[in-house]
Formats: sequence, C-alpha cells, structure tokens
Amino acid sequence: MAAEKGGLRRILGVGFGLAVIVGSTLGIGILRTPGLVAAQLASRSGILAVWLLGGLYTLLGSVCLTELGTMLPRAGGYYVYARRAFGDTAGFAVGWSDWITYCAVLGYVTIAMGEFSAVLAPSLGPAIKPIAVAVLGLFALLQWAGVRISSRFQEATTAVKFLAFLALVAACFAHAAASPSPEGGPAVLRPDGPGFVGLVVALQSVAITYGGWQSALYFTEEDRDPRRNLPRSMIGGVLSVLVIYLLVNLALLSVLPVGALSRSTLPAADAAKAIFGGRGGQMITLLSLVSLPPLVNAIMMIGTRILFAMGRDGLLWRGAAAVNDRGTPVRATLVTTAVAAVLIGTGTFQKLVAVAAFFLAVNYCVCCLALIVLRRREPRLERPFRAWGYPWSAGIVLIGAAAFLTGVLLGDTRTALVAMGLLAAGLLGRLWSSRR
Repeated sequence: MAAEKGGLRRILGVGFGLAVIVGSTLGIGILRTPGLVAAQLASRSGILAVWLLGGLYTLLGSVCLTELGTMLPRAGGYYVYARRAFGDTAGFAVGWSDWITYCAVLGYVTIAMGEFSAVLAPSLGPAIKPIAVAVLGLFALLQWAGVRISSRFQEATTAVKFLAFLALVAACFAHAAASPSPEGGPAVLRPDGPGFVGLVVALQSVAITYGGWQSALYFTEEDRDPRRNLPRSMIGGVLSVLVIYLLVNLALLSVLPVGALSRSTLPAADAAKAIFGGRGGQMITLLSLVSLPPLVNAIMMIGTRILFAMGRDGLLWRGAAAVNDRGTPVRATLVTTAVAAVLIGTGTFQKLVAVAAFFLAVNYCVCCLALIVLRRREPRLERPFRAWGYPWSAGIVLIGAAAFLTGVLLGDTRTALVAMGLLAAGLLGRLWSSRR
C-alpha cells in the first residue's frame, strides 16, 4: 500500500485509538496517587467520589476536543486546532511546546525503565542511562518498521498492561475475601485537609493521572474513518481508564484500611506485600515496567506527528515532513529520538518534566478556547461530532483548565518562567528562519 497524499497511511482504527489512550494514560500514576488522595480526604466514599469526578471531568474534556478532532482530522493534535483558531504564531507556539513536552517525557519514561530494570537486576544499576538510550533506539527502529507494526505493538502491549492491572485488582479482592484487613490506625491528614484546599489538591492529583487521554487526537489523519472512530476511541478510552482507576482504588481499600492507605507513598506495593509477602514489591516493580513500553511507543509516535505536521505546514524545517513507504515520518523520528537522547545524557529532562506540566496546562486552555472561537467564527464548518452540552460543557472544561494552569503558576513560578523562556527561544528561532 503506497503512502497517501501527505505521506501518512490511513490504516488505523478504533483498536489503535483505544490502545493509544489507555496505553499512554494507565500506568505508574494510579499505583502511587491513591495514597496522596486518601491523605487529603481520609474517607472511603470521598476517595471514590474524587476519582469518579476526575474521570467525568476528563470525559467532558474528551467530548469537547473530539469535536475539534473530527472537524479537523489532521496529524498534530493541539497544534492543528490552535493554528486554525489563532493563526501561525499561536499554532507554532503550541506545537513547539507540545513537542518539547513529549521529548522530555520520553527521557523521563526511558530513564524509569532503566531504573526499574536495575531494581529487578541490581547489576544493571551503573547502566541506567545507557539502558534508556538503548530503549530509545529500539523504539526508533520500531517506528522505522512502519505504522502498521508500531500500531500493532501498541495494541498488544496495552492489552498486556490492561490484563496485568486487572490481575492486581483480582488478587486484592481474593485476598480480602480470604482474610479481612487488619485495622490500619487513623489516617494521617494534612493540616489543611480534608477541607476545600485538601479537596482541590486531591482533584489536581487525580487529574494528572488521567494525562494521556487526548492521545488519539494526534492520529486522525491516519484513521480509516475518524468521523466514526475518534468519538468511540476518545469516549471508550476515557471510560476504560475510569473503570480501572475505580477498580484499583476499591481493590486497594479492600486490602489496606483508609488510615494505612493515607500513609502510603506506594500503596500498590504495600497491598502486594500484604498479599504476596516479600515478593510483592518486586511484582509491583514488574507491573510498573510492563506499563511503560506502550507509553514510550505512544509518546514517540505523537512527538513525530507534531514535528511532521509543523514541517508540512512550513512552520519548521520542511524535511521533517518526509515519510517512508511504510508511513513513518522518518526524519521527525530521528530528530525526536536524538533530542530525547541528549536530554537523557545531560540530565536536563528532569527540569523539562516540570516545564511539561506548565505547557500541558497552557495548551489545554488554548484548545478549549479554540473550540469556542471556531464555533463562533466558523459555524458552518462541518462538525461530524458536536460536544455534548455545549456551551456549558466547554465552559466547565475551560474553567477547570484555567484553574489547573493557575495552580501550576502559583505552585512553581520559576518553572513557568523557564517554560516561557523556552517558548520565546522557539519563536525567535522561527522568526530567524523565516527571515532567511
């Protein structure tokens, strides 16, 4: 099958859409965050309510952005919507910062794979960074093999991860049925909880664990029928993650009392130790390691699509839009891999991970505004899927996104300034290249 116009191959479907959302969302966050949430609320019903509320808010965001994805089914995700609504400069700013974010996360996740490998095999301890770079190289080769192979890898590894989390849930419930949990003592609460501030902290923590729900938006140009498949992928993916998150919390609460859960920094490991004894920690490390390959694959695919789209539109080096006969943006893949490897080697990815939180918050706000602007400015543009409950749904999502951005700004102003510096550097680089 030859590459289609624009270079990308239209061969993906709902299976890949679900896999890329679940694969890039479900992971280490749900293994760690339940303890933080429990420390803020210290109530079984409150804990479950916050996880449900966070999932429903994410679902609302997904239906709003699904309207944009089906209306503008082009590779690049957030960049495409910002450019259509606000012009080339805003589009470049969103695309540039989005790409930097994914490069930083690539460095972070591959380092995590090296660290988990060293926990399972301590002799690998001195080789964590080489392992991370080697993992990057292997995933770059996987991309080179073509979108059909990389998409099937995404589907298979996500299925394995999904089943592994279900196995953890089943083990917790089975243990609880066989031996009731001992009393865990009173919950350890923050001085400001469980009041309004504690609730806000809990909601922010939960919202972060849902990061990745937007992943299918970056592949609409490669979907066989984005009008039908994107809504199914976005809604089905978020609902799948929501169900797993609720099941994991119920499972942890069946093994650990609320007091013990509120004191735990890695509650999944504590639950596994209660069930399997000394091997429990290793089992959770293995589960964490299993959760990372589909995440790395999804991030690499997303990062290359952003670079491809910006190159094709002339906002970056046009060579980034080169695609091989298997549907892979080869030069974009090489550049993304090389930048992530440099970040690993220099350790600067650690600083950029904090910057990524700022960029994600800003870009989400911009895209929420893009939905509103395009509704008003281009009302006759075909919209195969319309956001449920608009304009109230868009208003709620925008308020939540703005609140999250405000929290990031107030919580780490220095990092926000670094992020603005990186953004300014990108804009100056674009200005220089355009003048040439």
